[in-house]
Amino acid sequence: MPGFLIIIFLCFTELSFTQGTFQVAVLKYNGGGDYYANPTALPNLVQFCNKELNTNISTDVPYVEVGSRDIFRYPFVHMTGHGNVVFSRAEIENLRNYLLAGGFLHIDDNYGMDEFIRAELKKVFPDRQLIELPATHPIFKQKYSFNGLPKIHEHNGKRPQAYGIIDDGRLICLYTYETDLSDGWEDFQVHNDPAEKRKAALQMGANILMYVFTN
Repeated sequence: MPGFLIIIFLCFTELSFTQGTFQVAVLKYNGGGDYYANPTALPNLVQFCNKELNTNISTDVPYVEVGSRDIFRYPFVHMTGHGNVVFSRAEIENLRNYLLAGGFLHIDDNYGMDEFIRAELKKVFPDRQLIELPATHPIFKQKYSFNGLPKIHEHNGKRPQAYGIIDDGRLICLYTYETDLSDGWEDFQVHNDPAEKRKAALQMGANILMYVFTN
């Protein structure tokens, strides 16, 4: 594990979730998909967590490339978009090393990336499967209690699903599908979602961060 990631994760194990300052990032990827979708989403989630959970997460949320060593600076990386995703061989290796070293990737399908991200994740972990997380999984029972993922936007009439990749008992990647969770984190005027939808999305997002940094 790279030294800087060791330091970050020692902080999480030795301190409470509300102590220390750390930073999260958005994943920048190739293939033509709009990695830059929902630009206000993660910053708003950070602000929500800092206010409601008394966290001290930096409000500066950068983009980090899949193949960059800089990814190891961030214990949590968020990925979204509507279209194609392509990881090069070097990016696959870098992302795999990051996740196995203690990093965490949250992927939120913004409608249209499902077939592409599943194929790329299979390249990252050919020996592991995306498994659906049951409604009883601890990620849904953190600060806020949910019976599975909340449904923020409707597309194809499918139920929202949470999938995970697990390594040695640790959830290292969460893939949220048919929920549009990060849409609900955006500024109100972007989608004009009802207040209860935005609240549910932000609370579920807070659960994700709380779970990642305390498990």
